[in-house]
Amino acid sequence: MAKTALKGTPVKLAGDLPAVGSTAPDFKLVAGDLSDKTLSDYTGKKKLLNIVPSLDTEVCATSTKKFNETMAGKRDAVALVISADLPFASDRFCKAEGIDNVVNLSIMRSRKFGKDYGVLMDDGPLAGITARAVVVLDKDNKVLYTQLVPEITQEPDYDAALAALG
Repeated sequence: MAKTALKGTPVKLAGDLPAVGSTAPDFKLVAGDLSDKTLSDYTGKKKLLNIVPSLDTEVCATSTKKFNETMAGKRDAVALVISADLPFASDRFCKAEGIDNVVNLSIMRSRKFGKDYGVLMDDGPLAGITARAVVVLDKDNKVLYTQLVPEITQEPDYDAALAALG
């Protein structure tokens, strides 16, 4: 099982990130219109999964804004921001910040995504929501890159993630 930290305190996660070269697990997450979304909804596109605890934190907001900027004009790729936030809150945040190049998805109906992707926090004050991670998938859902950010309060490696996305 992977570990991360929150302000220096170790946090256990339910599993490990998918291995580079493996096929990403399918998921069912909730979109802003409360519909279910799966990997097949993004068939034919490369996918950057920006997995965050909540957009209501500075680092999560910053990573969403940065990936939003870099996704402008990328027709062959999609950035999915996955959090425990309610879809209404995510949509409100994006509208207020002018974010329109990413897709917000929520784990609100199930923690299966967090377990399957090894990012569900098992303990600590944020237990039950996702740690900070980035997973990049090719058009066929093969894992090209992963990063579990070692300290939840730190930003991910944008350059490495975007290089993997191509």
